[in-house]
Amino acid sequence: MGSGGPLGSTPVSNHARARDERDAGRADALTAVAALPGVAEAVEEARAAIDTLRAHPVLRRSAEKVSAESSLRAARASAALDGADVPLDVLRRTVAAAGRFAEAEAPVLEGALRVAAEVGAVQQTWQRAPLQVLARLHSLAAAGLTDAEHLGRPRPEAAARLAGVAALLSRPSTAPALVVSAVVHGEVLATGAFEVAAGVVARAAARLVTVTRGLDPAAVSVPEVGIVELGEAAYQQALAGYAAGASDGVAAWVRHCAAATVLGAREGVAVCEAIRRGG
Repeated sequence: MGSGGPLGSTPVSNHARARDERDAGRADALTAVAALPGVAEAVEEARAAIDTLRAHPVLRRSAEKVSAESSLRAARASAALDGADVPLDVLRRTVAAAGRFAEAEAPVLEGALRVAAEVGAVQQTWQRAPLQVLARLHSLAAAGLTDAEHLGRPRPEAAARLAGVAALLSRPSTAPALVVSAVVHGEVLATGAFEVAAGVVARAAARLVTVTRGLDPAAVSVPEVGIVELGEAAYQQALAGYAAGASDGVAAWVRHCAAATVLGAREGVAVCEAIRRGG
């Protein structure tokens, strides 16, 4: 696929162009990724797990409550992946009491919470102006972590590739939502677009894709928890394979994201069960 993920340094990968030449099918980079070995099976397993979650009876009457709790758990997990690991019960109590976090953890945690709260508000904007949303999410995630002039501003050397991602998102594609989500997630991180808080932004962008493309429209799964459960070392290894750009590395990254989605769907079911028990 060339260096730098499936998009390479341009919006369409060499791999996708080769497919075009072979079958004259105008396949795009996203469908090329979807066709990589093991991806379809992993995506189907993730979709089935999400479907099981979406069929949970608690969602018929308490979808907003489940979504709110899933958002809190997503923020906690995303912050933990960026080095601010606070137990869920501590986070919940502190938020409920409008309390303050420890100084070393506060900027990352508070940024992750702000981003999680913003995901619902920016869904429509994401579909027409994803770069604007990425800038907004970074401004929220990185406040207190970097100077104000750097908030919402990707590094100039990454701007063209992020624009390529936005262009790709604007084109029709038959690629599953999870594939699109994994590519967006990987691109935000692999480009090095943001020096701080990139992980929180990337994972929120991935969530926006699965919500707006209909995989998890109520935002009740928690793939961020799935990433934590799979382990940070596995996450970083999969990301490195994606960033290298070879087909096997890109496929492994998508499969990793799919595995996290399966676990995140199970976390969503756990939330539903806790609410059903009155927890």
